Formats: sequence, C-alpha cells, structure tokens
Amino acid sequence: MTKQDNIFAEATQAIGDFNFGKQTAEVFDDMLDRSVPLYQELQRMLGEIAAEFAESGSNVYDLGCSTGITLETLRGAITAAGKQVHMVGLDYSQPMLDRAGDRFAGLPEDERPQLIHADLNQGCVVENASVVVLNLTLQFVRPLYRNRLIHRIADGLNENGCLILVEKVLSNDSLLNRMFIKFYYDMKRRNGYSDTEIALKREALENVLVPYRIEENAEMLKHNGFTEVDTFFKWYNFAGILAVKKRSE
Repeated sequence: MTKQDNIFAEATQAIGDFNFGKQTAEVFDDMLDRSVPLYQELQRMLGEIAAEFAESGSNVYDLGCSTGITLETLRGAITAAGKQVHMVGLDYSQPMLDRAGDRFAGLPEDERPQLIHADLNQGCVVENASVVVLNLTLQFVRPLYRNRLIHRIADGLNENGCLILVEKVLSNDSLLNRMFIKFYYDMKRRNGYSDTEIALKREALENVLVPYRIEENAEMLKHNGFTEVDTFFKWYNFAGILAVKKRSE
C-alpha cells in the first residue's frame, strides 16, 4: 500500500540530494499523483500513443520505470489493442523495482514485465523495440550522458518505432519561466504540500534534476536519428514529446 508523501514535511531535517531509495519508493505513487500536473490524463495519453506504435513480437521499454505505474498503463493499453509485446522496465533503484515487482506479482509469470536493474547514466541495451518511454526520467540523467542514451534508444528502435519523452522543461524567457514555476508550486499547494515541503524538495532536486528547453530536447532527438518530433502535451513547465524513427525512403 502506498503511503502519503511527507518526506520533506520537517524543516529541521538535513537536506541532501534527492534520491530514489526505499523511503521515496514507499510514497512515490502518491508523490507522482500530487506533484505531476494532470498525471492521470498523461498516463492515459502514454497508453494510447504506445498502443498505436506497438508491434506484436517487439519489445516495449519503460526506462526509469520506478514502481511500474507506466508499465501497467502501457501493458493495459497495448493488450486492449490486441497486440502481444514483451514489456521491459529498467531502473537503477532496487526498492523501486521491488515495488514494481509487487505490482505485477498477481499476473502469470509469462505475462509479467521483465524488470532490469540498470543505471541509465552508464547506458542500456534497447533492441527490437517499437516503443520506448522516458517518463520524467531523462531529466535525471546527467547531461553529459543524455546524447549517448538517446542515440542508443534510436539504434534499438525498429523502423516507425517511437520514443515518448515526458520532462520538466525550461521556458526561453526568464520571466515566463519564473511564472510557470510559480503556477506549478501553486498546484502543489492545492494538492496539500506545504511551503516547507515545496522549498525543501526544490533544494534537494537542485543538483539532481536538470531540465532542458523543449527546443534543446527536440534538437537532441533529431540529431540522433528521429525524423519526426512533436509536442503532444504541455502544461506550463512540463512537456510531452513524441519522436518517431520513420522508415528510410
């Protein structure tokens, strides 16, 4: 059972860099629901896009799968579309993978997603893929390694496969950027987070989460072999980007 997120409720605690260990894993589902705008609708969108691009007999990857929420969404939508794929989830946090394993424990063994412990900063293996998802994950990969990761994803995608990328993003204008962040913090207050929690989490994420502008992400995707790149979701400082590796003419 998911606990309520109160990791940053105490102002007296020492603040280190944000991490995805056991304490975070226990409250992560609640954290996502209260911290990511329109999260349930975004999940629905991920599922319907994935179902369009998924091809039977291929692999579908969720890189940075955390507790398996998105894997569950993808599996449900793709199965409903009558397609049979092999689901693969990667994460560097073993506590997150343990919770993902619990999520799928009731399924027959041959229907459970394959869960792999891997650090995306060190690269990963993507092969025979029709869909790859990076849902609020790339922003935690060190900028030095992002280009290499996107290149490996593109190499492992089949023709007409897609990468679905959801990220926090920066605005081109500093005034708009500050305004969008203000609106985001207002949303978190509406969802029950205190000013203390907002401030402490911001401090913890400062050196861990490094957002790009939408244009920077799009340029990186096109540079590494994606022929079509478009934004399918935008909410102030959050964006969803769809990148397609089309068949060579």
